Amino acid sequence: MSKSADAIPVLDFSGYEAEPDSRRRFLEELRRAARDVGFFYLSGHGIPQSLIDDVLGASRRFFALPDEDKLEIEMVNSPHFRGYNRVGQELTRGQRDWREQVDIGSEAPALTRDPGQPAWRRLQGPNQWPSALPELKPLLLEWQERLTELSTRLLQAFAVILEQDEDAFETIYAGTPNHLIKIIRYPGRDSTESEQGVGAHKDSGFLTLLLQERQKGLQVEDADGSWIDAEPRAGTLVVNIGELLEMATDGYLKATVHRVVTPPAGTDRLSVAFFLGAPFDAEIPLLELSPHLKVQANGVTRDPQNPLYRNSGQNALKSRLRSHPDVARRHHADLLAAQARAEVAPFA
Repeated sequence: MSKSADAIPVLDFSGYEAEPDSRRRFLEELRRAARDVGFFYLSGHGIPQSLIDDVLGASRRFFALPDEDKLEIEMVNSPHFRGYNRVGQELTRGQRDWREQVDIGSEAPALTRDPGQPAWRRLQGPNQWPSALPELKPLLLEWQERLTELSTRLLQAFAVILEQDEDAFETIYAGTPNHLIKIIRYPGRDSTESEQGVGAHKDSGFLTLLLQERQKGLQVEDADGSWIDAEPRAGTLVVNIGELLEMATDGYLKATVHRVVTPPAGTDRLSVAFFLGAPFDAEIPLLELSPHLKVQANGVTRDPQNPLYRNSGQNALKSRLRSHPDVARRHHADLLAAQARAEVAPFA
């Protein structure tokens, strides 16, 4: 059974930079949303509706391209895990997700594979862009820039509710970033026997900002194990906390399990996800909370199948190798072999 989206709060971000009373109200709402749900809708974010419409329109046009044009940028050709995945190519907890998508990371030059250097250096590199849709590149890079700015301001607001300096999370957004955009299309259930658009999981980064088109499908796990439908709301982004922000706050901020259910037959679902990531060489800050906040921290959820590391690059590499085994086999077989031999957590 699923519950109404009314269980997910709607926060107006314009209140954060308004007069003191509005700012206090926003911060208290943010505290409750982060502690009780781990998800919220964000309005007042300042992203122009014209840009939202352009990004969704270009995403639609990409997925309408012939297969050969989409496969020109197939991810398996990129050692940096960038590009297009056909339906069923990405895994969540070993099960195939029923979606096609394009992964776009931060634009940066590839690094050399020097002996003795950290394996996560392999993740940095160029994106793949479809020659049949040249407008996609400038649109998504503008979207990445806008969402990076918005996410940075949100992290500053989180620092305030944690009674830290506003720049307490600066190591996350300083330096060469490690952000990820996914444009995603979920085909209707007439194409699959499975309900799994994306299997139940927590996001592995710091913050996720999701733009939804018109078809629902995202569901958030409630404390009683039921599911809340996070239906699309015009003019909002869905924001959720990732595992690394939970780790940085010893569980005071909550990373929540969620999933995507395959849409009904005869429909599809389109979304654009932005994942805020720290530079690959950054260490995750472990904040020293004041005593009255520390007693409310629930600790970090430990999953033997999903170890968390202090280093940002280690976490990113772990996730990519696990989610995209075809890319891992083609470009990083040595890492898979080392992982199989290791008696301790990989890449530590």
